[in-house]
Amino acid sequence: MSTSPAPDALLGPADIRELAAVLGVRPTKQRGQNFVIDANTVRRIVRTAEVRPDDVVVEVGPGLGSLTLALLETADRVTAVEIDDVLAGALPATIAARMPERAERFALVHSDAMRVTELPGPAPTALVANLPYNVAVPVLLHMLETFPSIERTLVMVQAEVADRLAAGPGSKVYGVPSVKANWYAEVKRAGAIGRKVFWPAPNVDSGLVSLVRRTEPIRTTASRREVFAVVDAAFAQRRKTLRAALAGWAGSAARAEEALVAAGVSPQARGEALTVEEFARIAEAAPERETSAESPTPRQKDSE
Repeated sequence: MSTSPAPDALLGPADIRELAAVLGVRPTKQRGQNFVIDANTVRRIVRTAEVRPDDVVVEVGPGLGSLTLALLETADRVTAVEIDDVLAGALPATIAARMPERAERFALVHSDAMRVTELPGPAPTALVANLPYNVAVPVLLHMLETFPSIERTLVMVQAEVADRLAAGPGSKVYGVPSVKANWYAEVKRAGAIGRKVFWPAPNVDSGLVSLVRRTEPIRTTASRREVFAVVDAAFAQRRKTLRAALAGWAGSAARAEEALVAAGVSPQARGEALTVEEFARIAEAAPERETSAESPTPRQKDSE
């Protein structure tokens, strides 16, 4: 049985600023960096994520290690993916200094998360991250697609992005992120995070989003890429009816209408009214699938 980490192992505001000064680190807007400086907030994130003692957690964008240390308090293992050279170089030493008894349970992958296709050690069971605002959605979708072993996800993102991810059909903010996230998981808002817990304080509010992997995938003969192509086309011109918006995708408005009718969807509907299952039915009815149904395209991983 491992020793519990010391109560002062987590990073506070003074620790964060001191560590940043030693490393010569200034958070950059380019990478959407806002470091969490409040220990209560990172512990709250771990609780909300329902991290268990047997979990293998992957964290994207660990920064100086605030959330990483809180995850190590509870999880069996934590693998952090960091793109920044200086931050990636410093994090293992921070873990070793502040939580030596858990250091062997930590692994670092120095890479752009969008390029990560494998991780060291056991397959991850959970994703918990304070995602950089400018790449939050593509990174989230890439990780869910690349690592099907991830059962539970909790991400902190810009409040507006959180609303979009968790929105349902009929909502004004329902769109591409909502449908694509729902392809993988049941999605819901899981709380709000104030601006004062970050350094530097961002100009926007943040929100927590919970994603629980579907136990049964969407039932469809269409591939993910085929379904996502319909979603992208439907929302590229979201004010238009699906008959018009899908004309380019289908080859003409008339062929789009045929596919929609075959899928049981009104050609006069708009993308914001459809569930992910309905998008899948439209993909199944795609004109070009009639000639390629006998040789379905293999699933490919990409970063929509």
